[in-house]
Amino acid sequence: MSQERTKESELERFKATRVTALYRLDLIEKGAQLTYEDGTPVDMASEKQRLKDQVADMDRRIARLEAAGEA
Repeated sequence: MSQERTKESELERFKATRVTALYRLDLIEKGAQLTYEDGTPVDMASEKQRLKDQVADMDRRIARLEAAGEA
């Protein structure tokens, strides 16, 4: 696989991960309550912050990959 295709695949993966995180954030903001497999509730405040951090990280990675693709 060429390096160009690898960067493109990585970029698409990061974009998909970002969309998933945004979807989960939206559900949390609408009052969703997640639980672990054993039924223990997830700390939604911590999960919300984790997802916000993940989206910010994905934004940085996507921008970096897009900039590298333009070079």
